[in-house]
Amino acid sequence: MSSMRTILASLGVFGLVGMGYGMWAVISPGEERKMEILKNLPEANPVRMEETRKRNALMLQVLKDAAETNDNIARGYGGQK
Repeated sequence: MSSMRTILASLGVFGLVGMGYGMWAVISPGEERKMEILKNLPEANPVRMEETRKRNALMLQVLKDAAETNDNIARGYGGQK
């Protein structure tokens, strides 16, 4: 009786895994759709990429300045009167 329960449980688990894989295969985009998505990503636009680089450089500079000071800059801007 215990072996029958184990067999049925194993078949159930394999069935669920197979069903999940089948659903994933149906839902996942095809090769053409993947290429279209990659083409439309913001990183594909050179102007947008340059803006992102500038913003990242500014953020790194702010973090560097914050690391070099002992002040709590999170409270310093806008909270003081």
